[in-house]
Amino acid sequence: MIPLLAPLMFTLLQASGPNPAALAYRFDTVKRSVFLLPGGDKGKETKVAKGAAASSGDMVRTGWLGQTVIAVPDRNSRFEIFANSQVKLAGGEPGVLLVLEKGRIKAFFQALVEGSHEERRVAVPGALLAVRGTRYGVEVEKDGKSYLVVFEGVVEILRGAPNAEPIRVKAGEWSTFGPDSKPKVESMHTRGFMERNWNQGMRPDGSMGPMTSGAMSPGGAMPGGMRSGSGPGHMHQ
Repeated sequence: MIPLLAPLMFTLLQASGPNPAALAYRFDTVKRSVFLLPGGDKGKETKVAKGAAASSGDMVRTGWLGQTVIAVPDRNSRFEIFANSQVKLAGGEPGVLLVLEKGRIKAFFQALVEGSHEERRVAVPGALLAVRGTRYGVEVEKDGKSYLVVFEGVVEILRGAPNAEPIRVKAGEWSTFGPDSKPKVESMHTRGFMERNWNQGMRPDGSMGPMTSGAMSPGGAMPGGMRSGSGPGHMHQ
């Protein structure tokens, strides 16, 4: 785990009690260079093939033209991981399915079983992103600065700062923030930004993110037929 995340995760673990059971992950799509580090061990790094399995605590790294889609079947969630990215598969922390350490992802969530209230979160430096029925993208730079773009539903930014109120980012909005900077929320449509621009490596402010190898999910559809819901009310959190 990167140092910026440690204090936040420690506080959450103290408040929530024992760690939940480990989660199973599956590589549904693999393009070019994608590597799995079991337990985060660089000495055991192996190249991944479609259909491979992984579990909580493993690391995933994509190369310059690498790209993958990882499913979490027990949480009806999938993550598209773009090139030059590194994530930790983190079922150990309360509700956190994935820790984005660097690079860019797009997250997709389908409805949970009726009556289920499992949290589904992504961790970035200094904050957690909580799903409220959504499809969104997030990118982390080397200095810990994050870009969040929401395509459907709502995302709550939960910061580790004392007494920090959750910041809600709705569909059509984006936000930048860091471990020491409060989130700023703006409309992504001011510059005509759309989801396909994110897939191509662009950011709503007009700058470019890490090199991507082309979108795996044109039009908002996931490989394998998984599609997003119809809005916040479509999901059960």
